[in-house]
Amino acid sequence: MNDLKKYVEKRKQHDPEFAKDYDSGYENFKIGEVLKQARLEQGLTQEELAVRLHTKKTAISRIENHAEDIRLSTLEKYAQALDKELHVAIK
Repeated sequence: MNDLKKYVEKRKQHDPEFAKDYDSGYENFKIGEVLKQARLEQGLTQEELAVRLHTKKTAISRIENHAEDIRLSTLEKYAQALDKELHVAIK
């Protein structure tokens, strides 16, 4: 485990608020990163995807970088624009 991971784990153990915010922030980041990777796999720029979604490049950037509170309908449209299927799982 690297130093950063050790620090985060130690801080999470001693600071419940940090742990809660860290975990939710990580999940939001992960969603944005998955969306970005799907776009890049299709060889599309943010601007090209924005055209497909009839929106602006800044909207795509906001989705990929700040995925908190993203609507399911937005995720569905994003996936459709990339010719992908959206799968949601609760484990």
